[in-house]
Amino acid sequence: MLLTLLVWVYMYIRRISFITGRQISSKDLAQPGTLAQISPPAVSNPSDNLKNLFEIPVLFYALALYLFVTKQVDAVYVDAAWIFVAFRALHSTVHCTFNLVILRFYLYLIATLALWFIAIRAGINYCVA
Repeated sequence: MLLTLLVWVYMYIRRISFITGRQISSKDLAQPGTLAQISPPAVSNPSDNLKNLFEIPVLFYALALYLFVTKQVDAVYVDAAWIFVAFRALHSTVHCTFNLVILRFYLYLIATLALWFIAIRAGINYCVA
C-alpha cells in the first residue's frame, strides 16, 4: 500500500506541475479524458501506473489477508511476497520514469508469477487440508 501512496503522490506532483506550468484552467479539464489526451507520457504514465496498482496487487492483498487469517504464512510465502513487492516497486519505478516497455514487461511478469505461485500454492493447500 505504501507503493500505491508513493505513486499517487508522484502522479499529483506531475499533474499539478503540468497544469500550472501550462496554465490550464479547470474549465479546460471539465470533459472526462481531457487531461489524458493533452498530457505527455511523463504526466500520463504515473496515472496509468496508479490504475495498474488496483489490478493484480488487489489479489496480493486478498491472498495475504487469507494466508494470515488461516495461519498459513510461512517462509516460502513470505519470500514469494517480497519478490512480488520488490518487482512491483521496480515496475512502478520504470513505468513512472523512463518507461522502457520491455523491461517493465519482465518486471511485471516476475512479480505476477510470484503472485500466481502464492495463489496456486494456497489453492493446493486448501484442497488437501
